[in-house]
Amino acid sequence: MTFLMHWSFKTGYHEIAAKKFLATGAPFPECTLWKRWHAPGSVERWILLEADKADACYEHAAEWAECLDWEVTPVLSDEQAGPLIAKAYS
Repeated sequence: MTFLMHWSFKTGYHEIAAKKFLATGAPFPECTLWKRWHAPGSVERWILLEADKADACYEHAAEWAECLDWEVTPVLSDEQAGPLIAKAYS
């Protein structure tokens, strides 16, 4: 399943999180990490990944919870959503 993880820095934790990221690379075991996006001049960031279970997202978010606030959303592609929309409205 594909997940979009949105996160932002908690107040006062930008430097701590940045140093942790640079030291570790913020790995995602048990996931295929598709892409990370960083909004320059903002505290907003996004991660798009593929995982068999939401547990992997939860584990990663928990590891960074001291520094970051998280929103995790399962997402579908057009190819996945199209048949479901067609079924709902047929």
